[in-house]
Amino acid sequence: MTDTGRRIRPLRPLDSRPARYPTPAQAECAARRLALRHPDRCRLREVGRSRAGRPLLLLSVDRGPRTALVVGGPHPNEPIGTAGAVRLAELLLDRPARPGLSWHLLLCLDPDGAALNAGWLDGPLTMSRHYEHFFRPAFEEQPELLPAPGSGRPPMPESVALTGLIDELRPFLQCSLHGVDFGGSFVQLTGPVPGLSERFARSAERAGLPLDVDSYDAIGWASPAPGTYLMPVPGSSGASWALPDEPELSTWSYAARHGAVSAVLEVPMWAVDAVGDARPHPAGPRALASAARELTVRAEELTALLARVPVHGHEAYGPMVRTAEFNLAVAPRVAEEWLDRWRPGPLSSSRVTTAGLVAARLPLRVASILLRLLADARGPGAEATRERARAVVADSLDRLRHRFGARWVPVQEQLAHQSRAVLTAADCLLQPR
Repeated sequence: MTDTGRRIRPLRPLDSRPARYPTPAQAECAARRLALRHPDRCRLREVGRSRAGRPLLLLSVDRGPRTALVVGGPHPNEPIGTAGAVRLAELLLDRPARPGLSWHLLLCLDPDGAALNAGWLDGPLTMSRHYEHFFRPAFEEQPELLPAPGSGRPPMPESVALTGLIDELRPFLQCSLHGVDFGGSFVQLTGPVPGLSERFARSAERAGLPLDVDSYDAIGWASPAPGTYLMPVPGSSGASWALPDEPELSTWSYAARHGAVSAVLEVPMWAVDAVGDARPHPAGPRALASAARELTVRAEELTALLARVPVHGHEAYGPMVRTAEFNLAVAPRVAEEWLDRWRPGPLSSSRVTTAGLVAARLPLRVASILLRLLADARGPGAEATRERARAVVADSLDRLRHRFGARWVPVQEQLAHQSRAVLTAADCLLQPR
């Protein structure tokens, strides 16, 4: 039984092989099969095209006037989103339709980014292979983030498709399916969802996941319960100034014009249990200063390495160069914020662990991108640069495995928790007041 009292079938793999993430093409095939198998309840349509011309596909289940919108694949390095959209459709079609309600599942919001990250999905889902194929776009190229008014920057076609879909459907709930590479599970909300926090926490425990109780992604945000965060209103002073992350300039906040609550649902690929520890860290300021120093030194080294990478004339390298440059520009600001704003105050073990994870993860991402950019480079200079980038990758992975005890979360458990969270959010909002 679910904790809503309705019986559903046990979560099963997406196919007969061991559960793994589907590529966007595999997700499309699965969605087409569902639409053919359930023509009375299910339909698939194209709602836009990506910058490179890839289709943005919407799988709709049932036809009620109250609509819930689920956004899969908003970040290409988080394949749980596309897997979750397909899994939700399977679950919905396994149970009777709820009168008056329809579900609309966007399979992959960033198929271009997914194509740059897809190599990992074809082989063993190991930490090292994940970063061999790593790609995550810079902030301005993430479709859920909208350009500031007056910036002169037009919204991406994927963003236009999503905001158009929100205007068309006018959902009461929008769920964005995200994942974190290392850490715990948490949910970010644009408004209160009574009853969700407790059930979200029980679902995470059932999946063997820690709750991230002091999330780096929600520094300064209100947290009504462990692992639950409310997005700040414009002009809030507590939010991070190191990252150009403005929730009010997002498709999450855009949906509020139609009365929707948006839930950004995060589930880890590799769990780090210490992010669930809210107790004071015994040596917080010293540990935080060490993390800031590690991040700063690594960023300086990688900035020098990036300057040696021969990328001119390779148009396909553009997105990877921009994401490397973005992360290297952000790193010193992040370290500075830790020292200026975090170190003087009380520090939880969760907060200090989060800083350590960022100090390992950010250089790991950049060094991995550098190795991709150097794949075809030849000569002693390229080989020396490659060796230094490999050393950063190896050291970062070693710290994540051994210092932080990062452990793989089976795809089945990631899917189960995220699916339960989406269905629970809808149930909570649909409860009579």
